This record gives sequence, structure tokens and C-alpha cells, in this order.
Amino acid sequence: MSSAPSEALVRDLEDVGVEIDGSSRRLTEYSFDASNYRVRPTAVAFPRNSQEVGSIMRICQRHGFPVTSRGGGTSMAGNAIGSGLVLDFSRYMNRLLDLDLESKTVKVEPGIVLTTLQKEIQAATGGKYTFAPDPSSMGRVTVAGAIGNDACGNHSVRDGRTVDHIVSVDLVTASGHLVTAGPGGVWAFDPLDAESTAEAARIHDGLKRLADANLALFRTEFGRLARQVSGYQLANLLPENGFNTAKALAGSEGTCAVIVSATVKLAQISPAALLVCLGYPDVVAAASDVPEILRFNPAAVEGIDDAIVQTVRHRRGDAAVGALPEGKAYLYVDLDGDDPEDVKQQAEVLLQTLAKRGNILGGMAVPDPVERANLWRVREDGAGLSSRLVDGNQSWAGWEDAAVAPENLAAYLSDFTALLDKHQLRGIMYGHFGAGCTHVRVTFDPRSESGREVMERFLREAAALVTRHGGSLSGEHGDGRARSELLSVMYSPAALTAFADYKAIWDPQEILNPGIITKPAPMMSELALAGVPARGFRTTFALEPTIKGQEGFPDAVQSCIGVGRCRTTAGAGVMCPSYRATRDEKDSTRARARVLQEMVLGSRTAQEGWKSQDVRDSLDLCLSCKACSTDCPAGVDMASYKAEFFHHFYQGRLRPLSHYSLGWLPTWLKLTSRIAPLVNMTLRSPLAASIARVAGITTRRKMPAFASRKQLEREIGTTTPDNADTVLFVDSFTRGFRPAVAGAAKRVLEDAQRTVECSADQCCGLTWISTGQLDIARKLLSRTAAALDDGTDRPIVVVEPSCAAALRKDLPELVPTESARRVANRIQNFPGAVLEQTNAGWRPKAVPPAVTVQTHCHEYATFGSATQTSALAALGVATITQANGCCGVAGNFGFEHQHFDVSMAVAEQSLAPALREAPEGTPVLTDGFSCHMQVRQILDNHSDQASRHLAEIIDPQKASKQATSPDGKTIAY
Repeated sequence: MSSAPSEALVRDLEDVGVEIDGSSRRLTEYSFDASNYRVRPTAVAFPRNSQEVGSIMRICQRHGFPVTSRGGGTSMAGNAIGSGLVLDFSRYMNRLLDLDLESKTVKVEPGIVLTTLQKEIQAATGGKYTFAPDPSSMGRVTVAGAIGNDACGNHSVRDGRTVDHIVSVDLVTASGHLVTAGPGGVWAFDPLDAESTAEAARIHDGLKRLADANLALFRTEFGRLARQVSGYQLANLLPENGFNTAKALAGSEGTCAVIVSATVKLAQISPAALLVCLGYPDVVAAASDVPEILRFNPAAVEGIDDAIVQTVRHRRGDAAVGALPEGKAYLYVDLDGDDPEDVKQQAEVLLQTLAKRGNILGGMAVPDPVERANLWRVREDGAGLSSRLVDGNQSWAGWEDAAVAPENLAAYLSDFTALLDKHQLRGIMYGHFGAGCTHVRVTFDPRSESGREVMERFLREAAALVTRHGGSLSGEHGDGRARSELLSVMYSPAALTAFADYKAIWDPQEILNPGIITKPAPMMSELALAGVPARGFRTTFALEPTIKGQEGFPDAVQSCIGVGRCRTTAGAGVMCPSYRATRDEKDSTRARARVLQEMVLGSRTAQEGWKSQDVRDSLDLCLSCKACSTDCPAGVDMASYKAEFFHHFYQGRLRPLSHYSLGWLPTWLKLTSRIAPLVNMTLRSPLAASIARVAGITTRRKMPAFASRKQLEREIGTTTPDNADTVLFVDSFTRGFRPAVAGAAKRVLEDAQRTVECSADQCCGLTWISTGQLDIARKLLSRTAAALDDGTDRPIVVVEPSCAAALRKDLPELVPTESARRVANRIQNFPGAVLEQTNAGWRPKAVPPAVTVQTHCHEYATFGSATQTSALAALGVATITQANGCCGVAGNFGFEHQHFDVSMAVAEQSLAPALREAPEGTPVLTDGFSCHMQVRQILDNHSDQASRHLAEIIDPQKASKQATSPDGKTIAY
């Protein structure tokens, strides 16, 4: 596409006030979705209302410019990317407009996320109603995206597809007119708008003629299957189906019109629900039981491969999955009803019935809501989790959405498995088994020419196979770039002609998402990993490629496949705090990974790539919280990639001032420990603001008091006991700012009958790692490993959670030696050490009855999401309120002047509300120094008492000073 028309288009759009971005970084972010494809747009626009969308379409029609609508950008088929103008509706057009309980409908804008919509409906109706479709990506999928793909979800056995919930849709046509589609036809949104009335009449009449001319075709080829989503849903235009033009647009993938609002149905929520987990030897055996299970009228019947379960256990720990029955494949069966006892009895009968059939290896009901949520999260993360498995295999979309009738599923999967074997491929399967829809990620090799040849042959044979079984190429993801070319295998020439005619009625100039469904682009073109050059990206981190012959860094950044969990704004997980604060795609983990992928693809040399300003800009608001390393289903570790990039980017360049002040903080703390009174006096003087500005530090955050060496020595002593069985690692932050924590930690371990040796002279290198000064970090870590590798297996208990994480994870990656690995394996975070002692029978002298806890993000990512709560529960704390999110400080980030506002916005996601809601007198637990500093800021309490370390809360020295009530409960802390 030539630059002149695009420049004129951008000028015209800017003239009418459209927010538009054509920067190279922004274009990269929108060149990808969750598919195998990469198509670079010309510009990205962020419309605010339907009037702006109308202006955009009129201008694009005048220029003959293609338009692609986009919501969450999670399409696995490649229908959310395009070469022209991409419209992102998620930023502004994301409101609930009207909720009508009488008609049980809700009207919404196109960019509202499904979980947000569900939450707002439930809040407005007292938990009685919701929006039913619940695809696994519902935390970032928008309503218009769900309509465009005709998304279904985990409970589609009960609730059907999105099409079943559509009442009407308001549209902007390709010509820029505002019309409404619904039962009975198409009409102008404003009946006084003569031009829109005329356009609506033209479309209505054209669709009516198309339906009248193809009655037999529409009745025989379409609507045969509950999950027949491929192609256009033209059976909805039949007279017996009410000539429903809104439903006909479901699954049209943005190729016919632009949705600007939709009216959808409310669905009632069942009062009681129970999950039943079933284990099978393989997916075929699991599928064989589906027809019998459907007799029990379940709300959901979901399948999942054991390979996905093992990946979760490897990446997030056993607690992230919980107990499952024996098996290599599992079915999740959700039963519901009005009475919990009736549902429980139904589950027992189901288990007995299936046991008699003899296919299951085991089964169990899961009444615990936490376990239930964990198991559903495993299923919901299936696409990402199956992309990179424990054994190193990579799998890809492309044939991830075929559907057959449920009674044909076992036979289809048996033949499909044989087809995989024929091509020496492996398929990791999950999906909506109860609806006959299987999501499969296949171990294709899209990087090599031979691998792409195998991929193409397989896809064509798979299309023929599912057609022989009476199925559909797509069951909810749409055809997109991945399957549109294969529609000729499934449909007759007459049906394909009808598709073309239908598209032409809506979009005569073919500017809406061209190349999708009709006149398809070749499915093997525009593959993102085809032709990626080897440029020699050498790294300081030991990034081992999962595929032989690949470079470590490119392979690592390519782990992002675009599923977009980093765009969730609430619910399980911490990732991604910067996106949650700004709601801008550029601040998501996905966008950063995509910009890094573009660097790898487009740089002429590695040196040029490492100096990319686009990447530097993209990483600016990354907090290096590490949450993505565990929350991202694909295992993206952006904190490590950022550190590696900064290491190269700033070679030979002047760094930001904060990299010298905060990045070198452990060095400065050695100095301040000798002159702490003078330093603290200076920080209380008018000079403090000037010093902060020179150091690149915000003046809006009050600095903590610096501790002296004598304070530390008073807490931990100066002698080392003989034959100590535990090493207490006292890190730079604790030495320099919270020596009392070190003393408390030592006393707790000693109270648990441990003999403690304190190590207070080593450094984990964290501040140098987070600022990308990796040569220094590696030298420090090498010295630390040498000092700690003492020939014993004594646990090394680390007081500060971020330092514990650095020694556990970063140490062996930056210093890949046996010595470093031995030390890393001995590292314990403090809650882990406490839990170990409580499991051995130790109990503290006193604990508070309730605690509000902020788990440090590095601890969450490295030691597990339940590390703090498990320890507190074992200690006997009755009420634990957890702030589920990043505190916002994240080491140097929240102290840098340019990041202060975002830091506080991040805190408002979870920590600040938790503090405001905590009953007065409830201890606030912050083992991390960063978290402690943010609590001080939020509460405007700049003392050490603003929040406490776990060691301080259970310190035996302080227990005697606590006031207790007559029943023995602590009443003051």
C-alpha cells in the first residue's frame, strides 16, 4: 500500500478529531493477534462513539482503504489483524448503556469486556443474572469480538453460542451509515436520517432477495450442526427463522459491518453448582462418555489433556492444580440446579453410571470453591499452557477449533489422532467436548519450509476429515486467515457463491476485513515465524532455546502467542499491573513481547536490534514484577527480557540517573550505614528535594530513614554460632532500612529450635538486574554463590522476598554453574521457612486474629501465589485478606519521578482498596520493602509501624507485649 493514500487518510481522520496512531511501535503491537499470522496495519484508530465510527468509514470508503475491527485482539484464526486501518474499540467504547429487567436485556458498546459486563449485570441484579457466553478468554474478549466470532465458552452445552443471545445490533455500514439489524430485517437507527434509511432499505432488500433465491440451499447446508460456525450463518435469513439479520451477522468476523452497540439477553444464574472431574486413559475414551454425560443435562462438559495439567504443575506448583483423579485426559462436568443436595446426588449418580460403563479411571466431585476455581483456571489457560510444554515441545494454532456432533466426537478424535500420527505430529487437546468442539494445538514447525509443507498437507487433510464426520472447520474461533481457504472443502460452490453475494450486499467495495471468508488469502501466507533471520542475539541470561538450532533470545520472546491474559483487569493473577493502570495495549506484556519479536525479525544486525527505541519505549512502564513469568500461560518472562535488553541498549550510553542512584543502592547503603544520622538529618532538611531530583527520584515519595551498622548488629549480633543448621540471609534492603526485621526473623527461627548463622555481607544483585546492569550483577552473584556454597545443604532463609526470588531464579540464569544451582536450590523465602516449622509442630507464642497481606510480586511468581496465605493459615490466623495485585513500587520503578503516577494507579487496583477496607487495628503484612514503602505512601504513615514483616508479627520477643482478650485472642498489634 503506497504511503500517499495512507498519509491523506490519516490527515482526513485527524481533521475530524479521530485519535489515530501510525507510530512504528503502535503498528507492531497491532500486527499480531493470537494466531500464527503477522499483518502490519497502516494505522490504528481509537473511536469514541458511533458518530466517529461513521466518519471513519466514510473517509475509508472514499480512499478505498481496508478496515479491521478489533476488541481484545485474541483471535486464533487471524481475523483481528489487517493491512489497512485497525479500529480498537476496547479503549473508549466499552460501557454498559442500558439494562432492562422487564425485557431481560442489556445494551452495551462493542468494546466492553465480557467479565466486566458479567460483573456489572450481577451487581445490578443482585447476582440473579449474567451474560451467559463464557469463552476461556472472557477476561479480555469484548462483546463485539464474541459476536464477530460467534464465541461460545465453557458452558455452551447449556448456554449455546453468542448468536443465541443476540437481540439486535447497531451497525455502521461500510458506507458510514448507522443502521440496526434484528428480527425481520435492517432499518435506520434514526428514521429521520434519509441517507441511512435508504442504505438500510438497500441492504434489507438485497438480503431478502438472497434468501428467497436460496431457500433450499440455506435449509440443507447451513444450521446442520450446533457448532457450525464456519462461513456465514445464512440459515438465520430463512423465513422460519424470522429473517433475523442480527443473528446472521454472528460469526461474520467484521467482514460485513462495524458493530457500535449490541442488545443481548440476560441469563439466569443457577443457585447451586458442583464440578465433577473425571479421569480417562486418553481423549477418545473421554469423548466416548460424552453422550451419556449429556443425559444428565450438565451446564458444561470440558475436556483437557494431561500435558496441560503437567505444564501448570511445573510452572505454578502442585497447589495451582490440586487433586485430580488418575488419568491422561480429563473431563470437567459442571452440574447445577436450585438445590445443592439435589446437585450433589446427581453427581453421585453420574459417577456411578460412568463407573459401570468402564471408561473412566477415576472421578471426584470438587465442592471446594477455591479448588474449583483453580481447576477452571487450568482449563481457561489451555491455549497458552499447551503452546510450550514441560518437555520443550511447542505447539501452534491452525487447526484448533473443529467441531462435530457430540455423538460423533469419539470416532472423529480416533481418526484425527491417526492423522496426527501419519504426519508425525502431536496434538494437545482441550475444549468443549460436550458440544463436540475440540481445541487442538499441534506441534507444527512454522519456522522451516519443510515444516510449513507438512503443516499445509495436514490442514487440508484435517479439513477433509472433519467434513467426512459431518463437522465444521470452526466451532467458535471463526475462519479468519487460518481456514477461509479451506471453506471450499466443507461447502458447495453454490454455498460459496452465496457467501460472496452476502458480503457484497453489506460491503460492495470490499473494504471490511478483506481476505476473510470470501476471496481468502492463502492460509500459508503472512506467517509470523516464516523467514525470521538468525542475527546472533547473545545474552547474559542463560536463555536456552526449546527448539534445537534456534537462538535463545528470539525463541524466548516468541513464547508470546497473543492469548492476552495480560489484558485482564481483574480476577485471578497479578499480570499485568501497568496495563491494569493505563488500559493501553502498549503497556501489556503481549505488546512488549510483540515489539521484541519485531526487533528480532526486522533488525539488520543484533547490534541494531539491541538499540531499538521502539523496544525501549515499550518497556518503559514494565514494573519488572515477574508476575508474567507465572501468570502468562505461555510463560513469558518480561522482567528478564527487559533486564537483558537494557543491558545491551545502554552499553556505551549514559543511563537514567535512577540507574546510578537506585540501581547502585546496595553500594550506597554500605556508605550510609556508617553515617546514617547525618544522612537522615540531610533528608529531613530543605536539601532533600534537590538531592532527589539529582538522583532521578520523585520528590512526591518520602524516603525512609537509613539504618546504621550498629542498629543491625544490635539486632543480629556479631558472633556466629558453631554448627548452625540454618543460614539467615540478611539482604541490602533489610540491612539498610529494616534491621529490626532481621532481628525478628532470627528470633523466630531460634524459637523454632533452629541454630541460625546470619549472612549479612552478600548481595543478590537485584537492583543491578532490574536496571539491566548485568555485568555487575553477574560478578556480585558469582561472589555470593561462592560464599554461600559451603558444602552443606542447610536452608538459606532470605528475609526480603525479592532477594529470595533473585537468588532462586536469577542466580542460576546469570551464573550457570553447579555452585550457583546448588545455592539456588537451598533458598527459602521466609514464609516457606515458617510453614516448614509449623508443619514440624512449632507454633508461635501469639498471632493476630486477622491480617491484611500484600504478597510481593517476585515472591508470588517464584514461590507460588499461596506462599503467604499458606503460612498465615498454618500459624492460626483466622481471617486473611489478601491484596491480589502488584503494590506499584516494584523496586526502583515507583521511586522514579516519571513513574510515580502510574505507580499509584497500580496501587489502586488492589492494595489501596484493601487498606481502606481493613478494620482499624488489623496488622498489614508486607514482607517486601517495596510493598512496605507503598503502604506508607497510601496511608500517609511514614513510620515502620505502617506495615509489618511476617517475622515481626510472630516475633517471640514482642509476643509478651501483646494485649490479649480473655479468650486468648490477640487484640492489639
